[in-house]
Amino acid sequence: MVGQELEQRFAGLTTAHLADACVRTQVPVRCAPAGMKAVVAGDRLAGRVLPARHVGSVDIFLEALERATPGQVLVVDDGGRLDASCVGDLVVLEAASAGLAGVVIWGLHRDTVDITAIGLPVFSLGAIPTGPLSPGVRAPNALESAEVGEWTVGPDDLVLGDEDGVLFVPLSRAEDVFVVAEAIRDTERGQADQMRGGRSLREQVGFGDYLAAREQNPALTFREHLRAVRGAIEE
Repeated sequence: MVGQELEQRFAGLTTAHLADACVRTQVPVRCAPAGMKAVVAGDRLAGRVLPARHVGSVDIFLEALERATPGQVLVVDDGGRLDASCVGDLVVLEAASAGLAGVVIWGLHRDTVDITAIGLPVFSLGAIPTGPLSPGVRAPNALESAEVGEWTVGPDDLVLGDEDGVLFVPLSRAEDVFVVAEAIRDTERGQADQMRGGRSLREQVGFGDYLAAREQNPALTFREHLRAVRGAIEE
């Protein structure tokens, strides 16, 4: 699932729906650390990962873009460093010109005003005025994979970002995850509608029944009860 289908289906979901669906489908929940936010509040992105490990020079990004496919997302691994930026407006503009769907930076950006004007979604750990401070040694796999927090991702992964952060999903499991996420979304919307109509969440999920059942079986968990009544509020 890539391209227009991915964009259309993600438009009706959130990363929270997809993270819960990963739990349901036994796909590892691979979230970028909580500090990863959109440069422009409200921006969203979705696409296949285009990895690049930054070592102090812009050439790694230009080389990645040489082999890019429109709709991919440039995922930059700068080791999460917070003392220098690794991506500025020219790299973002080049990515936009190549037809990419966005940029995710495990590190910092700069040129915030210009990046905002370009309009391509960019997620990072924040901004700092200084660019790269010194070049490093390029890794052999610099264009094969990227690390974001504790996760290693590559072209076989989708990256999805919204107001809650950034999530990675294996392309091979994307259809399963999206189907379950859509079901979770529909269940939660129905629950919210009923709450607005005066029926509490406790009533909907039979919370009194759960408390009574737990008296008989102290090992019973709330998630087990929710699965039995097809609730979706925890996963």
